Amino acid sequence: MINNESILNVCRAFGIDGRLTKTKPLTDGHINTTICAVFETDEGVKKYLVQKINTNVFKNPDALMNNIVNVTHFLRKKIRASGGDPERETLHFLKTSDGGLYFKDENGCWRIYRFIDDSYTYNMIDSIEVFCNAGESFGKFQKLLNDYPSETLLETIPDFHNTPKRIENLEASAKADVCARKAGVQKEIDFALARKDKAGLALELCENGEIPLRVTHNDTKLNNILFDSQSHKGICVIDLDTIMPGLSLYDFGDAIRFGAKTAEEDEADLSKVSVSLELYEAYTRGYLSSCAAALTKAEVDSLAYSAFLMTYECGVRFLTDYLDGDVYFKTAYPEHNLVRARNQFKMVEEIEKNLDEMKRITKRIYKEIIQNS
Repeated sequence: MINNESILNVCRAFGIDGRLTKTKPLTDGHINTTICAVFETDEGVKKYLVQKINTNVFKNPDALMNNIVNVTHFLRKKIRASGGDPERETLHFLKTSDGGLYFKDENGCWRIYRFIDDSYTYNMIDSIEVFCNAGESFGKFQKLLNDYPSETLLETIPDFHNTPKRIENLEASAKADVCARKAGVQKEIDFALARKDKAGLALELCENGEIPLRVTHNDTKLNNILFDSQSHKGICVIDLDTIMPGLSLYDFGDAIRFGAKTAEEDEADLSKVSVSLELYEAYTRGYLSSCAAALTKAEVDSLAYSAFLMTYECGVRFLTDYLDGDVYFKTAYPEHNLVRARNQFKMVEEIEKNLDEMKRITKRIYKEIIQNS
């Protein structure tokens, strides 16, 4: 049972002194259990984020924490060298009293990191400027990790963005049809399989040496950026559990999938679902303003395609989960995953219609930034 006493015991295991005065559950995340713990100490009030790792999703907490700690240590050195503030611009995880990266008790595996004060997150895009700032933050994150040896990171979720593998999973689920749902979604299955030949293009570019394997975040939603309360600029990329070797296209494409659209991902009225070229341009400008010089030409040329790829992959995952009986994604009603899949596939169609224009926007912005740098 998780209560104040158990939270205090976890904190003591990490060498935290003082009197626990307040605990507050944070509900933004969907995977881990996160609690803000406030302590009164001789040095004043100190806040920590106490987090129980979901070991059903992250089955190897040692690999998970080694990835995160090594990457954040690397980021702190880079930020410090550039004159930044490493205490605010990257996460800082504590070690246990005996030097461990996490603590295990009867409730599960726990980790703790310092709370970054005077910051906030967005769950929804309420302006063009916010999405541009998000692009700038994730672009800076990519640039700072440009020379990190990605091959030293372990895959915390194997084949997470292996789109051809996701298609294989869909085909297997359709064949098994364990919930007898296949007959009602044959149109959606056909839609996905009709684009099967486009699923592996990014991996082929990497295998051919045209784009490099990099350190990628793999969950570039807006609420995974902390914004500064004074400047309202993005200061810190958070939620690093899916830090893995990957392609820059994954992070860019998923951000566009999530943010450059005109409706929420579970909107059932597909007439409301489209790609916003204005938001696409804003994010691309912010992103390339931070990392244009660090990307290869093939990466830049493929940014628009990555929006298609990640939206398509997400739709395939929703559809597969629907066929499997909704075992992965949380759902609010029986057809929820099917609604999500149809929503993503409508977005795929809209991206396909606008792909040439998205490529032109990307090329224009990249040229402007390189010329002015």
